[in-house]
Amino acid sequence: MRLSRRTPFLLPLAAFLAAFPAFAAPLTLTPVPDAYQGSAPSALLPPPQEARLSEAFLPLEGLAARAEGPQPELQWALRDLSREVQARFGRGLLTEGARWVRVGTLENLELAQAARERGLTPDKPEGYALWVEEGGAAVVGFDALGAYRGAQTLRQLLTPQGFRHAQVRDWPAFGWRMAMIYLDKDSRAINDVLVPLLAKLKYSHVLVMSDYVQWNSSRAVWHPSGAPRAEAERVARLIREHGMEPIPLLELLSHAQWLFYNPQTGRYDGNKDLWADPEAPNPYAYDPLVPRVYEVVLPILSEAVEVFKPRYVHVGHDELTAQNRFPAKPEAQAVGLPKLFVDDTLRLYNHLKGLGVGTMIWHDVAFADAYRDQIAPALPKDVVVTYWNYSAAADYPPLAAIRGLGFGVLGSSWYNPGNPESMAQAALRHGASGVLQTRWSGYFGNATMYDGQAEQAVAYFNAAGAFWNPQAPAAPDDLAARYRHAWRVPPFTPIAGQLVDLGPAVTRRLADPDETQWIQKGPSTDLSALPTGVVRLGPYRFHVSGAVMLKGARAAAADLPQSVTLELGGVKARALAFLHTTGWIGSQRYERVGSYTLTYADGSRATLALEYGRHLTSWLEPQVRTVIYEPVWRGKTADGLDAGLNALVWNNPKPELPIQSLTLESSGAAANPTLVGLTLLERSPNGAEAPR
Repeated sequence: MRLSRRTPFLLPLAAFLAAFPAFAAPLTLTPVPDAYQGSAPSALLPPPQEARLSEAFLPLEGLAARAEGPQPELQWALRDLSREVQARFGRGLLTEGARWVRVGTLENLELAQAARERGLTPDKPEGYALWVEEGGAAVVGFDALGAYRGAQTLRQLLTPQGFRHAQVRDWPAFGWRMAMIYLDKDSRAINDVLVPLLAKLKYSHVLVMSDYVQWNSSRAVWHPSGAPRAEAERVARLIREHGMEPIPLLELLSHAQWLFYNPQTGRYDGNKDLWADPEAPNPYAYDPLVPRVYEVVLPILSEAVEVFKPRYVHVGHDELTAQNRFPAKPEAQAVGLPKLFVDDTLRLYNHLKGLGVGTMIWHDVAFADAYRDQIAPALPKDVVVTYWNYSAAADYPPLAAIRGLGFGVLGSSWYNPGNPESMAQAALRHGASGVLQTRWSGYFGNATMYDGQAEQAVAYFNAAGAFWNPQAPAAPDDLAARYRHAWRVPPFTPIAGQLVDLGPAVTRRLADPDETQWIQKGPSTDLSALPTGVVRLGPYRFHVSGAVMLKGARAAAADLPQSVTLELGGVKARALAFLHTTGWIGSQRYERVGSYTLTYADGSRATLALEYGRHLTSWLEPQVRTVIYEPVWRGKTADGLDAGLNALVWNNPKPELPIQSLTLESSGAAANPTLVGLTLLERSPNGAEAPR
């Protein structure tokens, strides 16, 4: 083509880039001392009943901590405080110093007097008083557990400047604030994070899904992915040493597939004589009329009591007819569902009572309209009923109905928005004993709390706030980041680095006034709400000037380059922080949608494959399901769609070598990789772990 005077000499940038398989863009790097800067939480969670905070701080220099009493809870409090300081600053609290953090109870007359002088005397179980001032800090519990709960609040007052000055008087609305965890082959890796997190959030009880534990008495049904009995014992101790009570959940009568696993075949075809429905393709419930059921089940219950030493065991009994026929056999049909249910519950109840342990069940069968008049009157009134409803609602009348029949009741919620909050408010209104935050990540699904279903664990946070203080305002909007920080506690000491200006490589602008930029849907559906220039998003600094959007399957991304190479000029870095997304939602989770490749000065390379949902996700899919990436910005489009960007840290596999360039490549999928910011870090905020 011959260029006339009317033809611009420079082609449009996107068309220019599309003409080449890889575009090498010379970039400007700007050194900054705080490319990464950890910060304190935006608000205390759970929110205290009474709190006054100031902008003054108690420095850590010369600050020591001591327990003012012999109770183990006080030592646990010091342990948690010291670990928090260690993670944030790389050192623990002192044992001797000029100023003190004192942790005790009202039994210490000096601390009790100091609390009275400040008008902060705690007067309810698990309640506490806390103050941080120029001369030091103190946590005073109504009881030892109250002191431990108060220490969890003090941990959240830690900032880069020291402990924030505060006066707090606090207590829980419910005595039962329970969260659910699982035991399986991944238990240690996951529960060693979740249990201390639940303690920090001031839960009082932990419901432990224990179906597939390899009990000594159940070798005939051991599943290879089940947790060993020793792991159950360890988790029970871990829970108690974090100020909470364990309650094992063994799903009995229904959801009892675990009783039918056959290690010889690797299928659920064992114990066929116990099946409630012999014609079912997959077993689900057992037949209470078969005496051998209890020869199998009761020893397991005894073992669970021996391991957990609980006050209650939850025996399930929900969704009895959800999968197979019940009753199915003629003799069972003659007895009828209500009597079968009652007789089985009483058999388990009496066995547990003989061991000094109470019984918990789910509500949905025993209190269903079809069976309530036949089942509920036949159950002992000290059975605790857990009422579940997983949708947000203005009220949950069955809480009042169950309590009106004389049973203790807990409201049970899940992770749907607003569900834990509305359940807690209804539980308080109807006089329930407490609340339970469930988690249904599937058997052998513990690892999904790290990557896959993290949103269920994020809900621990807003549930904790609602369970402790149901009347408090809505939870802060940084819960996903807080959950990630439970896995990788961010340091308060800043990390230096270099901000990369992507301007020369930008293929799409963030604002789309004329349907030619971003995803070509115009100003109502663009990323113009994202701040630009040198900005701090979450703990990271980025230079945001536009997007390096790559080719994808959508028509609006068809003319973009398949790959772009960013020249970095031989810089060294221990980690790279990517602010990135995809233009469109991926067709399937963990689909490979592209890659980042580092080329070093010696010609060697390192590649990180980008999997959708694991390393990056669409800007219009802000829900966080993994802790591998970090949510750093949330906003809305002009037409009201929720939007968000996440940061991924990649620990440099060869930090000793200068980096010559970074190549971004797209696989051409619907979810096309889009880089919005890049920052090189002198050290990793994630420690040694790199994204999977």
